[in-house]
Amino acid sequence: MQENNQKARLEAVIENLIMSVEKMKIAEYVEYLNDRKRMLAANFLAGVARGFGMAIGFTILGALVLYGLQKVVLLNLPLIGDFIADIVKLVNESLLKKP
Repeated sequence: MQENNQKARLEAVIENLIMSVEKMKIAEYVEYLNDRKRMLAANFLAGVARGFGMAIGFTILGALVLYGLQKVVLLNLPLIGDFIADIVKLVNESLLKKP
């Protein structure tokens, strides 16, 4: 009787393990790892998406920084305004020196 009870419990535990493994989709993951073309394509697309996201993010961040600098210049703060004016002069001189 105890053997049958232990056997039933063991079968239940094994069934739970099988269901857990199936839920984790390990077979699909192993197939994915073995298919190099699919893995390369997925990683390439992920890299393109990351690069595109970074480009958009840096563009927005740069625009916000420039907008903030314009507002600082308009406030006409003596120390910061002079510093930004010096930077603008250096950039203009650099542009004029190039042939």
